[in-house]
Amino acid sequence: MTITADARDLQDDLIRLRHDLHRQPEIGLELPRTQERVLRALDGLPFEITLGKETTSVTAVLRGQRSSPQKAGSRQRPAVLLRADMDGLPVQEKTGVDYTSRTDGAMHACGHDLHTSMLAGAATLLAEKRHQLQGDVVLMFQPGEEGFDGASHMLREGVLDAAGARVQAAYGMHVFSSLEPHGTFCTKSGVMLSASDGLEVTVLGAGGHGSAPHAAKDPVTVTAEMVTALQVMVTRQFNMFDPVVLSVGVLHAGTKRNIIPETARIEATIRTFSEASRLKMMDAVPRLLKGIAAGHGVEVQVDYLEEYPLTITDGDETHTAENVISELFGERRLSRWATPLSGSEDFSRVLAEVPGTFVGLSAVAPGSDPATSPFNHSPYATFDDGVLGDGAALYAQLAISRLAALSAAP
Repeated sequence: MTITADARDLQDDLIRLRHDLHRQPEIGLELPRTQERVLRALDGLPFEITLGKETTSVTAVLRGQRSSPQKAGSRQRPAVLLRADMDGLPVQEKTGVDYTSRTDGAMHACGHDLHTSMLAGAATLLAEKRHQLQGDVVLMFQPGEEGFDGASHMLREGVLDAAGARVQAAYGMHVFSSLEPHGTFCTKSGVMLSASDGLEVTVLGAGGHGSAPHAAKDPVTVTAEMVTALQVMVTRQFNMFDPVVLSVGVLHAGTKRNIIPETARIEATIRTFSEASRLKMMDAVPRLLKGIAAGHGVEVQVDYLEEYPLTITDGDETHTAENVISELFGERRLSRWATPLSGSEDFSRVLAEVPGTFVGLSAVAPGSDPATSPFNHSPYATFDDGVLGDGAALYAQLAISRLAALSAAP
């Protein structure tokens, strides 16, 4: 049987696992129930399992049983890493599916329940094909991708060296609830996802009566000017072919319409697509905001928060993934992106350490219009179970194929 056929045989189990995870999402770095469910899925399989100390991560190592003449006597066995993130989001689900989240204010709105289920499926497939593996496979079940930098915790605890020697390739996958037709795999060499940084700004004025603004120092009008000035700065100081995205998501001031408040606050997300633009923003934003504040005679506190770096995929590893996708599913299901997305990922930290790639997979409901389907993070975002087996098969075949190539290398 082919690996895709084997994966189809697991489909019902994967759906049950995915629905179980979806009903009880957990947020952040502490996902005890999710960890327990992953361990149950791995129970009885020949993996060496290590649990995280800083987080509820799971690292599982499978030792391949097929040796290679080229590697005979070598101390270092080839190893590859497969990663899935496990955490949910602070979103109140409104999809209406029969396995809707039972946790108030939490939802798997980004499809991490699918990622976890697919990697658990890949674990079963790889264990069954252990005799074909010419090296070792490290499974990285990661908490805290959604703003908690869970990848950094797992890197600190040695996930890349869990097999005994550093992994030589790493692969991650991410489902989408829109963008592409159902079942489409998406790849891109080079910059695939933007860097992400945060901006927190507090303008410190002097409160007073709304009828006498001259007797106060109004932080509201200053903050409003800052919001507009940030957008103008992006269009006038940065090359349009090296874009910057700055979106203010929080703007808060005051308690009543006739009171000038003491302070006003904004928070923004900043996405950049090159390290040069990222560094330039770190300098330009505080300078601009402090200049506006000084011009109005108020104080300002600016906190520029470095978050996730650029997700940069390796060209050779991306080509490997494209070949595997084409062999398993046909060229028609492969979409090579010409431009990156402005989303961000802490898998970027893994790719900064070892060659690898990141693959998108459309889980849009069959027959739905991907251009109008609610996108990831929406309370209405839905992900089709039909992609679970294909995702598991791709994870597993990437490991099998890459280990064979690494083992054959001189």
